[in-house]
Parts: sequence; structure tokens; C-alpha cells
Amino acid sequence: MRLTLSDLAVATGGTVTGDATTAVDGLGIDSRALPPGAGFVALVAERDGHDFVPAAVAHGAAAVIAERQLSGAEDPGVPVLVVEDTAVALLAIGRLARDRLPDRVVGVTGSVGKTSTKDLLAAVLGARWTTAASARSFNNEIGVPLTLVGAPPDTGAAVIEMGARGPGHIALLCGIARPTAAVVTAVADAHLEMFGTIDDVARAKGELVEALPPEGVAVLNADDARVAAMAERTTAQVLTYGVGPASEADVRATDVELDDLLRPRLLLRSPWGDAPVGLQVHGAHQAANAVAAAACALALGVDLDDVVEALGTASISGMRMQVERASSGLVVVNDAYNANPTSTRAALDALAALPVTGRKVAALGLMAELGPDGDELHRQVAVYAEERGIDVVSVAAPAYGVADAVLDARAAADHLAALGPGDAVLVKGSRVAGLEAVAEALLRDRSGE
Repeated sequence: MRLTLSDLAVATGGTVTGDATTAVDGLGIDSRALPPGAGFVALVAERDGHDFVPAAVAHGAAAVIAERQLSGAEDPGVPVLVVEDTAVALLAIGRLARDRLPDRVVGVTGSVGKTSTKDLLAAVLGARWTTAASARSFNNEIGVPLTLVGAPPDTGAAVIEMGARGPGHIALLCGIARPTAAVVTAVADAHLEMFGTIDDVARAKGELVEALPPEGVAVLNADDARVAAMAERTTAQVLTYGVGPASEADVRATDVELDDLLRPRLLLRSPWGDAPVGLQVHGAHQAANAVAAAACALALGVDLDDVVEALGTASISGMRMQVERASSGLVVVNDAYNANPTSTRAALDALAALPVTGRKVAALGLMAELGPDGDELHRQVAVYAEERGIDVVSVAAPAYGVADAVLDARAAADHLAALGPGDAVLVKGSRVAGLEAVAEALLRDRSGE
């Protein structure tokens, strides 16, 4: 989205030093990845963004948003918008960008599945409109406004992922993005350290449906009682989705089958008609994410045939159920982006379903932010794996209570190096664990090392 510094000054109450007619094409906060012509926002957090202004300008920044005048040795050589607080200014600019988008903005939240659902929904809406969507997991008070400002000028729809660190956070994001549609995937035992109880998680996630206008639509998971109950918290139209022949959802997936790489095939049933769907993403749980995306897209006016075609080619963000075969013959399931007990059990189910003849091993790292019950939740996951014939290797996570334990990712890769043809390994842990290094090492051709 192209915005002039004078526009940004009005939105933020800031002052422009230099040419106020200068326009920026989107904004960024990482000087290393800033697209030419974008504006650089000097956020002040663990590191002071002002220290990276020269690097941002060298990468092609057209302007800088800063908390102080930059002159003398600090003069970046491009116009500067000076604001009181760059983080607060970013929120204000996000609201300005939202004003310039059509009223087809979907908020997506949930304890699990929200990023994959966001990716699938963006692909399906993209069959009809130019669609802006959150990159990776840009789902907080920084990522949401950056997504809005980064929308192409001809955007017809936007899909905004919304995460929460506590009560009121999603309400804040809704105040910026003003969604007209919502998808809530699930409420699970994630981030309990921040919320307290799973019911507290549900109350926070439900802030999304509360923000919808009466003419909006809430797409809710009928198979999750806490999500289904959110229908009472909105005046918008409610459309439910679910999986299985017993589901009473409005839009549902039945006849779900997996191929030998865990790609689901299903029958999509809806008020708009029924159709077979074949997915390129991996894992039985992706059937629910796909039907959630389908339900929302159909409600917004995408034709059923276009929904089916888009789902058949859609991909999702990396390190989420990536199934690959190493040159050794080992099947590696890289689900290392994040983890909580619910998503880890789903990943273990996927591993158990793999049609391999040898060992099935799960390299599991820390599941973070689980609160006082964290150790017990880790032990329960280890038992769940054992019941499914899966060997667990804990990676810097003694709470699993298993004998097969290693201290770090490098040790895990070395420990698992003997696996080969007929074997399969799942790699999963919270973001802080960084276990993608294990998957990358296992997939690397070790004979060339």
C-alpha cells in the first residue's frame, strides 16, 4: 500500500522532516529484509531500531519513522517522520491502512491450526480476489499493522492471523483490523502460563467474534465445544464447520483418507454443494483446517469449483507438517515451528498413520508456556506416544520423563543418524527449541559431509 508521509503524519500526530509528499510502499522493521521503497519503522525493544537506520536506508528505505530527530551524523538522507512512540504509531498506521481496504477482512485465531488455516484461506480467496495475508505467523500488534500496510493496491480481501498473549490482546488487534469475518479453529491447552485456564483461553479467543459487525460472518468449529459456544457472543451470521459423518456442522469433511505421504483426500459437504477435495498439505488434522477455509470462502462468495481447485494446490507456511524423504530413505516429518499438547498429539497421530515398516521416532522439544502443570502435560504426551508405538527422544526437555534423552539439537541429529529406510521421525517443539535444525540435519546428504 502506497502512503505519503503527510498521510502518516496525520494518522500518527507526527512531524515530517524533509519532503512530506514522499511516499512509502509498505513498512518494515527489519533493516535486512526491507523492500526498496518501503518505510523503516525504528521500533525500540530489546534492540533500538534507531541503530539500524543506516542499514535500512542502504537497503532502499524511502523514509524512516523514528522517535527523535535524526540530524548531523545520524541524518539518514531520507525524509523522517518523528513520532512520540514508534510502536503506537505503527498501530495508528495500521488503522489508516485498514480504512483503505474493502470490507472483506477475515480474522483467524485459535490455539492450534490458525496459521495453516490462514494460508489455506488466503489461497482460496485468491482464486477470486487479490488477497493480502499475514506472512508466516505475523499475528501480533506488530505483524497485524505490517500486514495491512503491505496489502497490494488492488486488494480485494485480506486474511489476518491473530494471536493472543492474554485477555484483551485480540480485542486490540480487532480495533486495528476491524474484521468483517472470523474463523476460530480450536481452544486448547496452549499458553496457559499467560492465560491461567483453558476457559480463559476461550474467553480471549472469543474477542474476535465479539468484534464482528452484525452483517459479518463467524466461522466456528462445531467439533470444539468452547468454540461452538462463541456463537452466543456475536450478532453476526454463524456458519459452523467440522469433520466426520457424525458432525452436525454446516460445512464438513467426510470420507477422509490419507495417502502414503499423509495428504488428505476428503468429500466436502456444504449448503453450496458437495465435492471431492485432494490436499497437498500433510496430516489428517489439515482436513479441519481446509474445511474451515472452504466454509469462510464459500460464505464470502467464492464458487465451490474455485474453492476445490485452490485447496488442491494450496501450500502452508514452513515447518508445519512438512513430510520429506531423506536420501537415506528416512521419512522426516518437520513440524518444528511450535508445539503444545494438542498439536503434538495431532502430530503423533500423523506419525502413527505413516505407512512405514520400521521404527517411528518422535524427537520432542520443550512445549513452552504451559504453566504449573507443564511437567505433567509433557509426561502425558510421552505416554500418548508410547501407546501408539512411537519411541520418544527428548531434546533438552527432561519433563517428558523418557530414558532416551539428549541435550541439544546437534546431539539429537547425531543420535538419530542411524535411522534409515523404513523408518520415520517426527521433529516437534516450541519455537524456542529450534528443532528445525534436527530435521535439516536428517534431510542433509550425510555422505557428503
